Amino acid sequence: QLVESGGGWVQPGGSLTLSCVASGSIIGGIYEYYTMAWYRQAAGKERELVATISNGGDTNYANPVKGRFTISRDDAKTTLYLQMRSLIPEDTAVYYCNNDAGSLSWGRGTQVTVSS
Repeated sequence: QLVESGGGWVQPGGSLTLSCVASGSIIGGIYEYYTMAWYRQAAGKERELVATISNGGDTNYANPVKGRFTISRDDAKTTLYLQMRSLIPEDTAVYYCNNDAGSLSWGRGTQVTVSS
């Protein structure tokens, strides 16, 4: 099970930090081997990959968020994070976590709304 949290409403230029806790069959010595990822889905659009982090800590970001978002993980807590700063209205979406293949059961996501 993946449970995302930390979303909310923020003005342009603001910051938010999202968390995603993995539990159940995902943990137990498996989570730490996954390359984990954050995705987002804006209203009326397809889900898109935002950032990934390998089990070795290597990170990759989609061009629209490079330099503004930071992905990190704490395998001891089976928790994935996404620090978001300099938010813009185009970042408004429901944010989800999963592995980089999107093969785990999707959580409900957390809504991020950026507006003035």
